[in-house]
Amino acid sequence: MRTLGLDIGEKRIGVAISDPSGRVATPLSVLDAREVAADIGAIRRIVEDYEVQRMVVGLPLTLSGDEGAQAREVRRTAEMLALRLGMAVAYQDERLTSKAAERAMSEAGADSRARRGRVDMVAAALLLQTYLDAQAAS
Repeated sequence: MRTLGLDIGEKRIGVAISDPSGRVATPLSVLDAREVAADIGAIRRIVEDYEVQRMVVGLPLTLSGDEGAQAREVRRTAEMLALRLGMAVAYQDERLTSKAAERAMSEAGADSRARRGRVDMVAAALLLQTYLDAQAAS
C-alpha cells in the first residue's frame, strides 16, 4: 500500500512517496503551498498516478511536544486535503526533520543552493519513513 508523505510549510510542501509495499520512503517533489491552497490538482495527480491509499502529514510540534499555531495551520491544510481527496490523514511528529534533512544533504555534498528547494521533500521522506517504520513495528 503506497503512502503519501507531506511536509506542509508556509511557502512549500515537501512530497514523498512510499514504495508499493509501504516499507521505503522516497523524496518526490516540492510544491508551492499557495498554489496547492488554490488548486489541489498537483497532489490529486500524485495520488492517482501512484495509487496512494493513505496520507501522512508532518506535525510541527514545539520542542516540548505541544501544538502551537503552526501545527494548527498544518492540521487545517491537511484536513482540507484529506476531505477533498477522500482519504484519511495520519500525523507524524516532524520535529527537527528539516534540520536532519539539511544535515544529510550537506554531508552528501549538496551545496546550499541545491539544498534550498529540496530540503522539504527530503524532510517529507524522513517523516514518512519514521511513520512507516512505526507501522511495521506495531
